[in-house]
Amino acid sequence: MIYYKAGYKYVLHREVQIQTAIRQRQYVYMPHASLRLSGLLFIASGYAWDGPSGPTVDTKTFMRGSLVHDCLYQMIRVGGLSASFREAADNELYRICREDGMSLLRAKYILWSVRMFGRKAAMPSSEPEVLTAP
Repeated sequence: MIYYKAGYKYVLHREVQIQTAIRQRQYVYMPHASLRLSGLLFIASGYAWDGPSGPTVDTKTFMRGSLVHDCLYQMIRVGGLSASFREAADNELYRICREDGMSLLRAKYILWSVRMFGRKAAMPSSEPEVLTAP
């Protein structure tokens, strides 16, 4: 029997470290990612995420931001980060997208979208269930 989760489009091929503005009082660890007290986010090779969500196009200026945002939201869903960090995660998405060359108008629209409609995605009930086969 195998155990797996569905719904992921992308798999990180090389590990990445990204400095965030998120500061918390405890080290956050998940099997493919960790967040240090300093705000340094480490995402390991093999981490899977679904890329940009909603009515949008997956562009190069959106990929790194979506990776970090999805990882931080997952940390919130599994209880590693408090839900109070959701706005900070949304701000990281905006910052990274702008750093990566996304237009100001599109980045502001994306930030507005996740602020308005992203709450459910950060809730524990949104964590994909573990499936089995056969």
